[in-house]
Amino acid sequence: MSQSGAQSKRRFVLLMIFALEKAEAFGRVIAPPMLRIALSLPFFRSGLTRWDGFLSISPATLFLFENQFKVHIFGAAYDFPEPDTVALLVAVAEVTLPVLLALGFATRFVALALLIMTGVIQLVFPDGWANFHLYWASLAVAIIALGPGPLSVDHLVRRWLEPGKI
Repeated sequence: MSQSGAQSKRRFVLLMIFALEKAEAFGRVIAPPMLRIALSLPFFRSGLTRWDGFLSISPATLFLFENQFKVHIFGAAYDFPEPDTVALLVAVAEVTLPVLLALGFATRFVALALLIMTGVIQLVFPDGWANFHLYWASLAVAIIALGPGPLSVDHLVRRWLEPGKI
């Protein structure tokens, strides 16, 4: 290979390395909020259907938790204990946790809570694993592993608490 050919190849390799480094840096900024929003949306949409006005659980939600939703464990289906209380907790969680997650506030804890909720939902709807629950669980685990990212309230709080470290 000629001197100019080797030089061209080296420039191309350096350009590719530079491009990949910039793509990685872009991904590190954009991926966390995209993951947070992707996980937030299905829970938030579901949460909006649970309410019938301000702080009023819809009758349909109460009916579902009292009569339809069952926990499937070891081949048997069990009623929720205190279904009205569970319905209220779920309705509150499905609205507040996605908002906190989208903002990136208490990100890893919220992602863990949504992962646990996904596990409970899997017990209620055992056939939903391949269609929904696997993806929700994967998003939650990715968020727990990667953290909130620089475009988050958590990042701002950390900068405020530890100004010299970031």
